[in-house]
Amino acid sequence: MLDLSPALARRIIDQVGGPGQPPQYGFQYFTVDVDPYLSVIHNEYLASLVKDGSSAFKLVVGIYGGGKTHFLYCLRDVAWKENFVTAIVSLDSNSTPFSKLELVYRKIIENIVPPLSPEELLSPSPYEHGIEAFIRRWYMEKVNYHVRRGLSPDKVENEILKEIEQIRGIESISFLKAFRAVVRALINRNEDDLSTICQWLKVEGFTSDHKKFGILQKIDKTTAFEMIRSLNQLIRQLGYSGMMIAFDEAEQQGSMSTKERGALLDNLRQVIDECTKNTFQGVMVFYAIPDDNFLQGKTMQYEALRQRVDSVFSEFNPTGVTISLEKIITERIPFMIDVGNKLAVVYQAAFGTIGDPDSIKTIILETANLAESQRFGDIGYKRLFVQKLVAGLNLLRGKKSTTTTSDIL
Repeated sequence: MLDLSPALARRIIDQVGGPGQPPQYGFQYFTVDVDPYLSVIHNEYLASLVKDGSSAFKLVVGIYGGGKTHFLYCLRDVAWKENFVTAIVSLDSNSTPFSKLELVYRKIIENIVPPLSPEELLSPSPYEHGIEAFIRRWYMEKVNYHVRRGLSPDKVENEILKEIEQIRGIESISFLKAFRAVVRALINRNEDDLSTICQWLKVEGFTSDHKKFGILQKIDKTTAFEMIRSLNQLIRQLGYSGMMIAFDEAEQQGSMSTKERGALLDNLRQVIDECTKNTFQGVMVFYAIPDDNFLQGKTMQYEALRQRVDSVFSEFNPTGVTISLEKIITERIPFMIDVGNKLAVVYQAAFGTIGDPDSIKTIILETANLAESQRFGDIGYKRLFVQKLVAGLNLLRGKKSTTTTSDIL
């Protein structure tokens, strides 16, 4: 972990004190109590079972503001350590409903990211994500590798062309040909061809222009699973362990029609079933939801899905499917105090000494009690706690003498 610089500390405080969201990097500085669960997922799955070619599915349940995104970032960090490509996908009823798999595939392909270093995450330039950036990165790594071997530019290009022709076992021939065509476009510095091919990969259209590259398949709901499998098959052949895909519900599903809800349930059941098949190798899927109310129905469709997610994951039952974030925390007040102490260190790294230790301790305890008293509100107590704690520390830094809960409401 990098040293906690004032700039990084300030970025963390701005994120958690404003929208109450964890930063892309820096959440590690105030992570509490999830390490046992992360260790089990790491050891039992990402470092062994999934890395060796199996696949797995876990349902993550946590209320809004209850730490789902933070937990998914932690999982992504673990997956990167084992050389997995990751994609965190926000689901919503407008742009990415899980009832439409072609849109889900599009979001996966838009958000895939290879393992990144802390330095890359903290770079002033935002890190690039998506299939085009992914292939460009792979290509440049190959070029640099062969240059270090002392090969001339012509021989470097020939070696890369040989490598992409040796790739086999991709379910969708169109997907494989699209990948090869992108690499050839990079070699030839033909940005027009590259843009045309990536248009198909990103589900931005299928036209006659794609046929000259051997791309003959349209990406729609009937081919979406095939494309997801093909993406992962390619990723593994390029030298990565596989894929970790995390779906994060951005809103309640209550506004969905009966037909849409049925399609969502059916697609989720298919995803779970895919994780048991040999064609889906090296994939770990997490589906994060605020509650399991969407499973409360009386049809066979509901029952089939309930049976698949009924078992509870824990340190002692890693094969369980459902991870309840609330069950990780056994005592809320001590948990918040631990988080508060860590955030106070981050805050002081950002702004310097802000007050005596007793005042800081008082603010942390008062804020924890406030969040505990409102834990049944619309905002999860964890998000409420970090937002109000930063507000209280701001008051202390501004030389305000009071530290009562009424001042940080």
